[in-house]
Amino acid sequence: ETIYDLASVTKVAATTVVVMKLYEMKKIRLDIQVKSYLPDFSGGMKDSVTVRHLLTHSSGIRGWDKLWEHGTSREDAIDYIINLPLEYTPGDSMVYSDLGIILLGEIIRTVTGESIDVLASSMIYKPMGMENTFFNPPADLWSRIAPTEVGGNLDRGLIRGTVHDENAFFLNGIATHAGLFSTAEDLAALAEMLLNNGIYRHRRFLKPETIQEWTQSQNLPEGSDRALGWDTPSEKGSSAGDYFSDGSFGHLGFTGTSIWIDPNREIAVILLTNRVHPTRERGGIYQVRRKFHNAVMRALLQEMGIKIIQEEAVGNTKKNKLFDSN
Repeated sequence: ETIYDLASVTKVAATTVVVMKLYEMKKIRLDIQVKSYLPDFSGGMKDSVTVRHLLTHSSGIRGWDKLWEHGTSREDAIDYIINLPLEYTPGDSMVYSDLGIILLGEIIRTVTGESIDVLASSMIYKPMGMENTFFNPPADLWSRIAPTEVGGNLDRGLIRGTVHDENAFFLNGIATHAGLFSTAEDLAALAEMLLNNGIYRHRRFLKPETIQEWTQSQNLPEGSDRALGWDTPSEKGSSAGDYFSDGSFGHLGFTGTSIWIDPNREIAVILLTNRVHPTRERGGIYQVRRKFHNAVMRALLQEMGIKIIQEEAVGNTKKNKLFDSN
């Protein structure tokens, strides 16, 4: 019943699922230059930045900035991002970038004429019956929403029912990097669709090959764990824990949310918390995530007849060897 502010899980539960739908519709191409959609984003290294670079956080665009200090409107924010100098050669590094994903949202708006909230609702949430997933939840649902921070950077008092992320708040609650609210049940429906090769309740939402492209590590730059919007478990110390198999993918949210999906074992693990309540200074969420995912996965693997037969120390984590006892 509880509705949570998903923070950066928005990037996969709204933004990139819409991008991949538009990719299937041939309205967005992954390897075309961003300037083809946004002509003002050009000159120097910007000429080589592609949509794929934005999706893999390898575009050269800085990670974050206080957009509310650089204008008074969404248009001002987009102009500011477009005119920022790149901080590294596109494709050479991976720097997690909210600003790059916000720019991706402007591409979505350019090719469709619609904002992310309208598209995600019409393409995914309404036809899938995800009735508790939305941007800017109506006030009559606020009593069901987990509160986030008290005050925050903008001194907004108790934040409940409006987006926690300051840049998304500045963008009127509708943004491609943060702003989505949802429940564990609704996210489980989205995960079920992905685990079922794009089909949910007998209706196809994505092609299997689109899901494969979307969720596999792009190795861009070489050694990066990022897929197209999604993350994949790192070799050492992943917040997903130690038991997700190769090919798994997921994403975290600053407010204490996450989703991890293991397609090989048909498992999805969703963790929704309001760890920033009453303040973001509360620590420990990394260890909570690891312990939670390890406990859940151990239980599920045991139920599936898969046993851990050996644990070898690898750095600060453990490498688990599994075998099927059936």
